[in-house]
Amino acid sequence: MEQEVLDLHQKHTGVLSMKDEIDVTNSHDLALAYTPGVAGLSKLIEKEPELARDYTISGKVVAVVTDGTAVLGLGNVGPQAGLPIVEGKALLYKSLAGVDAFPICIKQGSVDEAVATIQNLELSFAGIHLEDIQAPACFEIEDRLQEMLSIPVYHDDQEGTAIVVLAGLLNAAKLAGKELSEMKVLINGVGASGIATANLLHAAGVTKMTLVDINGVLSKESGCSNRYQEALVERINYDVQANTLEEALVGQDAFIGLSDANLVTSSMVKTMAENPIIFALANPVPEITPDEAKKGGARLIGTGSSAYPNQINNILAFPGLFKGLLEAKINAVTLPLQIVVAEAIAGLVSEPTAEKLVPGVFDAGVVEAVTDAIIKFKEKEEAL
Repeated sequence: MEQEVLDLHQKHTGVLSMKDEIDVTNSHDLALAYTPGVAGLSKLIEKEPELARDYTISGKVVAVVTDGTAVLGLGNVGPQAGLPIVEGKALLYKSLAGVDAFPICIKQGSVDEAVATIQNLELSFAGIHLEDIQAPACFEIEDRLQEMLSIPVYHDDQEGTAIVVLAGLLNAAKLAGKELSEMKVLINGVGASGIATANLLHAAGVTKMTLVDINGVLSKESGCSNRYQEALVERINYDVQANTLEEALVGQDAFIGLSDANLVTSSMVKTMAENPIIFALANPVPEITPDEAKKGGARLIGTGSSAYPNQINNILAFPGLFKGLLEAKINAVTLPLQIVVAEAIAGLVSEPTAEKLVPGVFDAGVVEAVTDAIIKFKEKEEAL
């Protein structure tokens, strides 16, 4: 497999190329596409800059930006090593949703430098997709860009993960016969994905939530490693008398792992509530394998891997999400919007089973369902 990957990417020098939208075969074509015709277009945009979105590529292309500081399963590999990831994401945008996207790697630097660099790209793009940027820098970068830019800014490791986790949890809760508002949910791994997932679950009605990171259970007393964790604990942390992951799992209805491999055992699962839900999403090796989770009595199990049923993967969200954002001309990926998207993804599985909690990555209709949900969300907002 490794050699096959290398051969494929070397043969094509990557997986993307530019494609022209019109043919230039004679002087008339040249005059329309370039000089002298575009001089008039430039004058028009000079007077009304907003028209650039209608007449240039800036109205349809998404920038997929990374600094390579937090690549899933690899860590801080640097911007150039992160480029294959965002190039692949750009390919998926085009192949799955027809959305034009362009991969960009930026040199690692301060938050101020990253924000300034991306801000300076704004006029060339219709949206910004952030990828594989380490916490807590990713939070500040996204927050500041959302305030500064007039185009949507989305961090796939945050919003994308949260949306798909909620979609899976909605269907798993139905099968378990449990209401979100009554469930006890433990999130292990309180970085970019964990914080965003906790915020979205809370917005969707989960109030009994335990947060665990590498140092144990987070609480006001235990201390947090950054202000984003502190704000989260202040708002939503559920009061449990535990210090370690093993202690905190006792009585929990759901485990959501956004952390590291092999942290949970079957004996730990046995201490959870009846019909426990296990989303072990660490890649490439989950916190607990489905076979081990089943030994502990779990049957509602999802992972981040295509090697098992119920792959909880961001690919279910981001292609249709950005297609919907662009079509509906929405400039913010708010919590209510994320809930709508999660419900749309969950709704594609009309009769959930233990083997089918979420749609498959290549199931028909995923992109269309997400896009339609966003357009309807915008219509509903405008009608209020």
